[in-house]
Amino acid sequence: MAERVERRAAVEWEHFVNAFSSVADNVQQVVQGKERAVRLALVCLIAEGHLLIEDVPGVGKTMLAKALARSIDCSFRRIQFTPDLLPADITG
Repeated sequence: MAERVERRAAVEWEHFVNAFSSVADNVQQVVQGKERAVRLALVCLIAEGHLLIEDVPGVGKTMLAKALARSIDCSFRRIQFTPDLLPADITG
């Protein structure tokens, strides 16, 4: 019985690794040269955490979010933050 559980865990882990790599490869086709950022974004997604990427304009932050959302069949909405933005402005 223990052997069956170990085999099932190995199969599930292999499926996870393949899915993770597939999504990472898909996003990296759009966001080239940012392998570390793509992997970190995927780790945050899997951990159900938050990710804040701070950088200068034009380096692909929005494109990374858009490509990741499309890769996992989710919707994407961009919000431009301003000092007077309230949570209710976003959530309704």
